[in-house]
Amino acid sequence: MSRARVTRIRLSSVLIALGALLGGAAVAGAVALYAGFYDISATHQHLRPTYWLLEVGMRESVQRRARDIEVPPLDDPRLAQRGLALYRAHCLQCHGAPGVAPQPFALGLTPLPANLAHTARERSPAELYWVVKNGIKMTGMPAWAFRLSEGDLWAVVAFMQQLPRLSPEIYAARARATAVLDAATATTVDSAPTADAVRGKMALRQYACTTCHRVPGVVGDHPPVGPPLDRIATRTFIGGVLPNTPENMVRWLRSPQTVDPRTAMPDLGVSERDAWDMAAYLYTLK
Repeated sequence: MSRARVTRIRLSSVLIALGALLGGAAVAGAVALYAGFYDISATHQHLRPTYWLLEVGMRESVQRRARDIEVPPLDDPRLAQRGLALYRAHCLQCHGAPGVAPQPFALGLTPLPANLAHTARERSPAELYWVVKNGIKMTGMPAWAFRLSEGDLWAVVAFMQQLPRLSPEIYAARARATAVLDAATATTVDSAPTADAVRGKMALRQYACTTCHRVPGVVGDHPPVGPPLDRIATRTFIGGVLPNTPENMVRWLRSPQTVDPRTAMPDLGVSERDAWDMAAYLYTLK
């Protein structure tokens, strides 16, 4: 038998053994999860291998997806000032700031929200932008793409780049200077010329629609609180009160209780753009 053939046989044996090992580990993990052996409580930390896998997966995923993002100029002091106002309105509660602790609820999250002064040192502006815009699964970090405009997303990044250089005294002074900016009410998501069904599918998740409805194509718990939305495009009425038209669907999504004060569906603060995109996806459900 030739040496090359022997080498190929040995390599095949190694690959088979490795595949069997990985397969066995996957089966064992599945059994442990299904049997309830893995402790999912937030009072107990992740196993070290679990934490390592999540960290490595997150880092590599962000780097890959942020690779081709074009970073605009971020050195305008007014942009960072705007970013500070947005940070105080939306980020401070979980991440804290120099000399400012996160809110008590955030201290109990697992994993803990990142220290963004350190994150800003380690991550590029493109990576910071990608995370702020898209969020991170299984961490509690939301996607701000549906709540902040592109300009405001970059403003947050501009401020985050300054975080490593801010002492508690400087941060407090700048926070007082920006207190007059009402970031929470001034923020708007960019408008879109046409409805986007793909983005609408994402918006249905971002507005937590699956906590009440079964939505075809959207993964979630789907408790039977509200009616299922399959074939909603073929129904005669929306919410039992409005003729089923795109305009009425947008009206219902944005302000259901002004249409029917008896409905249990809350006003979720859906923007006009998001409502049109959500309606576009819902009308694919035939």
